[in-house]
Amino acid sequence: MLPRYARLTSPNDFARTTKNGFRVSSKFLVLYFNPTVTNTPAQAGLIISKSVGGSVVRHKVARQIRHSLREHLVALPTGTHIVVRALMGSAGQDLKKDLNSLIPRVLEKAMALK
Repeated sequence: MLPRYARLTSPNDFARTTKNGFRVSSKFLVLYFNPTVTNTPAQAGLIISKSVGGSVVRHKVARQIRHSLREHLVALPTGTHIVVRALMGSAGQDLKKDLNSLIPRVLEKAMALK
């Protein structure tokens, strides 16, 4: 479970992150990254559509992603908004490995844009 301060809950924040931020992707996950100018801790949100599977499968995928994200939130710059979208076929995959490869890639991309 992510702490309350680390959850991205506003639909406007989700839209801003997916539209204005940049993204990196793997076969099963897309990670949207939007650095903001606030001094708040990094926040993360999930998008898991019905194409991933039924309710039980979607919740299992969400738990796996949230658990992996918890480890990375402290390493992210303050004010960062991250949205992770699970793609079709992500159920039953090693999502932790995918997320562990995407986080460094998105941070490299963020540093290159500065």
